Amino acid sequence: MEEEKGYGGVEDHGSPSYSNEAKGNAPMRKGSIGFGEAADMYGDTETAEHYGYVSRGLKSRHIQFIALGGTIGTGLFLGIGTAFAHAGPLSVLLGYTLTGCAIYAMMQCLGEMATWLPLPGAVPQYCARYVDPAMGFAVGWNNWYSSALTLCAEISAASLVIGFWNSSINQAAWITIILVVILGLNIFAVSIYGEAEFIFASVKIITIVGLIILALVIDLGGAPHEKRIGFRYWHHPYAAMVAYVGTGNTGRFAGIFSTLVNAAFSYGGVEMVAVAAGEAENPRKNIPKAVQRVFWRILFFYVLGSLLIGMTVPYNDPGLTADGAGARSSPWVIAITRAGIPVLPSVINAVILTSASSSGNAFLYTGSRYLFALAQNGQAPRVLLKCTKKGVPIWCVLITASFGLLTYMTVSEGANNVFNWFQTLTTITSLFTWVSILIAYLRFKKAMEAQGVNRDDLIFKSKWQPYTAWVALIYFIIIIIFNGWKVFTKGNWAIQDFVTAYIVVPVYFAFYIFWKVFKRTKFVKASEADIWTGKAALDAEVWPERLPRNWLEKVWFWIA
Repeated sequence: MEEEKGYGGVEDHGSPSYSNEAKGNAPMRKGSIGFGEAADMYGDTETAEHYGYVSRGLKSRHIQFIALGGTIGTGLFLGIGTAFAHAGPLSVLLGYTLTGCAIYAMMQCLGEMATWLPLPGAVPQYCARYVDPAMGFAVGWNNWYSSALTLCAEISAASLVIGFWNSSINQAAWITIILVVILGLNIFAVSIYGEAEFIFASVKIITIVGLIILALVIDLGGAPHEKRIGFRYWHHPYAAMVAYVGTGNTGRFAGIFSTLVNAAFSYGGVEMVAVAAGEAENPRKNIPKAVQRVFWRILFFYVLGSLLIGMTVPYNDPGLTADGAGARSSPWVIAITRAGIPVLPSVINAVILTSASSSGNAFLYTGSRYLFALAQNGQAPRVLLKCTKKGVPIWCVLITASFGLLTYMTVSEGANNVFNWFQTLTTITSLFTWVSILIAYLRFKKAMEAQGVNRDDLIFKSKWQPYTAWVALIYFIIIIIFNGWKVFTKGNWAIQDFVTAYIVVPVYFAFYIFWKVFKRTKFVKASEADIWTGKAALDAEVWPERLPRNWLEKVWFWIA
């Protein structure tokens, strides 16, 4: 009898295998992930039958569009305006490009791990298996409250945008409506979430492509009230690089550094495609396909987008720093308004509203799956494993959604202030997530070597390792350490700014130390790291090959 192999022709050491017949006979719910994978993860069939399991209901097009449009949110539409006002167009372009390169390196690492073993929640489980269970605990809870706070940030941004049309209605009404809609999209079935994100992402992608084309037209003099602009706003009396806090070269360097935190917020959530891998059809084909496109998404949406914004809006436009909403907040809308194009500002604000709601929807999903992963690791109450018949971890969704109630603070504090507060908090938690992913990958790579797995045989092998992982790791750590540098300069001390910049650091390490002491966990040796549990059952899954019947389907299959 032929010896059982894992994917890529690698022998599966000690991971239990389950035949398709066994899976078919198990009394699992229809549409569940399958008897083998559930039983392998929980350790026994009774637990799997009692709690249920998540369903692989996300199709290829869902995964590709979650990856393409999942992070085109308020950071790119709204948050980027503050960065332009503080640092100037060239500094923003450099900041987004540098951070984009680090993000690409991180996603290559995550893609390799998620293709090898696509698990619900992914990141906490990788950290617990490959590094230290205490790190899995720390990053899991860090990721969960990061997603919960980002949900608040996106709902806050939505209420900010609604003020463009009507500021007389109490914002609590809009917050309630958005919360109910987002909860409805997440609570019934993962396929509903997938369809919603497919539609939302389509709208965002079409919009950002249209905005990039429109910005180019405006810059070349095609707008009613504008002659050719070119790079006018990069020269005197404007500036390509603006001194921030300091003066001269020191101030310009500070301006560039200030854009890095803003860029990190815009890229926040880029890892959600790996979180969805645990509920994706044919993950070993669809996840690499999505990860490989991260570079082009960064280059086109963020780098080209920031370049064109800097060409069409001067850094000193008062709207960029206005304590208001709509056209006074979004540099895209400011550019259109300056060009004298009617109606479009309202259309773009409607799209930004859709985008904020979409991102809130996505972060409720990812937050609930992080909580589910913690429960699977035994680091959260076991009741959180409970799934509905459609494969939705119901208590994880409801608990994460309850954090959205914090957004009601906008009613008394002002949406713009709360949005900025949440933005800083969620930026730093995202950075800790990326650092954890990179550390987990470096240990994963060591574990593969120690256990005789040849990386050349992998379905997806990340590039230039371990050098890219180390460079990205150092880059993100530098941003974490110095993100609150402004409060230490003369005349800029503010206790609230200091707390929001650094509170995440002690919280993360408090989680780590608590679990380390409470459970007396040990650093995982490379030779003992669990790179196999759950893999054999997934290897046994067979997904039908999609074959295009005509050239239209060939194009569509390439896209989705």
